[in-house]
Amino acid sequence: MSDPIPLEDRYHYRLIARAITEIDAAQAEARAAGRPVQIPLDALAARLGLSAAHFQRVFSAWAGVSPKRYTQYLSLTLARELLAQKLPLDQVAETAGLSAPSRLHDLILRWEAMTPGEFAAGGAGLVIRWGRFDSPFGPVLGFGTDRGLCGLAFTEEMGPEAAFADMVARWPGARLTEDPAPLAGWVAAAFGTGGEARLCVLGAPFQIKVWEALLAIPSGEVRSYSDIAARIGSPRAVRAVGTAVGRNPVAVLIPCHRVLRASGGLGGYHWGLGLKRALLAREAARHEAGQEAGHGARHEAGL
Repeated sequence: MSDPIPLEDRYHYRLIARAITEIDAAQAEARAAGRPVQIPLDALAARLGLSAAHFQRVFSAWAGVSPKRYTQYLSLTLARELLAQKLPLDQVAETAGLSAPSRLHDLILRWEAMTPGEFAAGGAGLVIRWGRFDSPFGPVLGFGTDRGLCGLAFTEEMGPEAAFADMVARWPGARLTEDPAPLAGWVAAAFGTGGEARLCVLGAPFQIKVWEALLAIPSGEVRSYSDIAARIGSPRAVRAVGTAVGRNPVAVLIPCHRVLRASGGLGGYHWGLGLKRALLAREAARHEAGQEAGHGARHEAGL
């Protein structure tokens, strides 16, 4: 197994996943009892079988903010708060066609789509390499051609065999070969190591338009399905947009986890709602931490 992600990051995410379960349970208990939802650090750490100091250290390293702050981001109100802060996509990103470079967290992402002929043929004639990788959010499967990643799938919830079958069904005519080495750098970059990641995805023209719009959503922000529909010039196609979002083949890099219902509800997520919340919380926390750091630097400089 290729291993671009440090062991401690994988360990931290397992704690994060357990913490989400415990936070939800504590919130449900508090609501049932009619009392405020308050989860002190030491209480949450105890639920996880950790000391408060250890819990503080590992969560701060993983999330970039304190556990108290991070658990606030895990609140079920996060989605509504993020949605209320949205800016029009036209104001936050510039895209000039499918080959346009785009800035996404700390990497340079180069994006293109396979040809309509390749899509119609189900990827016939393509050689798709694949491999198993680790990430800060658990194990993933990566798939790619010589031109870039065409698939990235989390396996924690559905299991590696089901995730693999789900992905390869998208390219029925392609030849799959296990060869993780050429993909390792792209996969590592997808999870924040920096460098360049390349995408080359196979989809119908409408799907490609939707996935391109997803790429314009900045880290730490979210949009509704109707926002995406308006962005691609099809404001009445909200249901079709939802289907295309759900068919996104490349987790994280094409950030379908940043799309919510208009009400602020999380909606669905192909790889599990717990994971969606963890992704959004980490991005929002790091986005705020970066803003605060930038404000502090400007203040020190007298700006």
